[in-house]
Amino acid sequence: MIVSLVVVLLFVLLASGIPVAFAMAVSGGIGLYAYGGIGMLYGILKTSPLSTANSYEIITIPMFILMAEFVIASGTAKDLFNSAAVWVGRVRGGLAMATALAGAGFGAISGSSTASAATLAATSIPSMLSKGYDPKLAGGAVAISGTLAMLIPPSIALILYGIIADVSIGKLLVAGVIPGLFVTVAIMFTVAVVVYFDPAAAPIGRAYTMGEKLASLRGVGPMVALFVAVTAVIYTGIATPTEASAIGAFGAMVLALWKGRLSVRTLWDSLLRASQTTCMILLIILGAHIFGYFFTITRVTNDIVTWVEALSLAPILVILVLLLILVILGAFMDQVAILILTVPVFLPLVKALGFDPIWFGVIFVVTAEVGMVTPPLGMNVFVVSRYTGRPVTEVFRGSFPHIIAHIIVIAILTAFPAIILWLPNTM
Repeated sequence: MIVSLVVVLLFVLLASGIPVAFAMAVSGGIGLYAYGGIGMLYGILKTSPLSTANSYEIITIPMFILMAEFVIASGTAKDLFNSAAVWVGRVRGGLAMATALAGAGFGAISGSSTASAATLAATSIPSMLSKGYDPKLAGGAVAISGTLAMLIPPSIALILYGIIADVSIGKLLVAGVIPGLFVTVAIMFTVAVVVYFDPAAAPIGRAYTMGEKLASLRGVGPMVALFVAVTAVIYTGIATPTEASAIGAFGAMVLALWKGRLSVRTLWDSLLRASQTTCMILLIILGAHIFGYFFTITRVTNDIVTWVEALSLAPILVILVLLLILVILGAFMDQVAILILTVPVFLPLVKALGFDPIWFGVIFVVTAEVGMVTPPLGMNVFVVSRYTGRPVTEVFRGSFPHIIAHIIVIAILTAFPAIILWLPNTM
């Protein structure tokens, strides 16, 4: 009874607009007090802040966020789109496909889906609209391409999953590479299908010479080299993910300095934004720890595992139910909050069914991508709408074909785990 009331309270607080961190802390604190009294509540509140921040792997988060801030400051985001447009802009719908490539490139240095969507909206949508693209096609391509930052390393979502699930963050980040490329191709293919059936949605672009194509790579070459270097040192074991994140942040700072974009003001703004985002994530983790202690003490997770095992369902059916829950939650809640809230509950069940936790982590994040563009509260859709002034319903309509494509991708990754596990297993 207490558990049910606390869960209901959590969702009521979330629906009322209270920040996720405080909603989980308040509901979990009330549950602890109701279950064990003030002594239990005080003991957990006294130790939770230290246990939240006292993790070496946590350093990875602010370093990768700072890396993204420096790359944004360097102006490379616009160069990414322009270069991709030169290479694929000739085909019908090429600028929308270039948006997917730019999203993959930006995702390689930004772990934030909403930041990626906002940057892509500012750089690619005006160009597409000026060339006569259907606003639905343009908005949908940007909204879904922004989600690639959640999957392609350095992914904040995968790092948080690794910390919560206590699995190798290095293997998780490497495991996101092939699925990230797979999803990028799926976005481009979906654009091709849309313009095939509706040629008026996108014009054919101009052709570029090979010299122009190679010249376009000059602006993005250093950023690509930075991504390859960071991923390579993790893959080869030369550096831990935490050390690699510091290398990435330093390399991005050098890149911004080399391009003449790193002033004292820019440096301060980058450090401030990275600190604010890190503090927000740490607060969410703290709130989740308090709520998680309540679940642990009341043995909710063990009871759920026992109950599901008693149903004698095929393991794959259980996984499909979990993924459906994630899609539904993704339409209403922030993905970081969903991850921190559900992984402690879902992962013991996934392990009990015999599935690889690294495989499930990547599937988890790809499924969370769908929630970022699913009505009624797909966050990326609202970000694109706000930055472009286009109606929210228009962006949702443009995202619908990509939702279908993502579901097909999830089905393929679920049916063939080797797509995810092959690369990390070679480390």
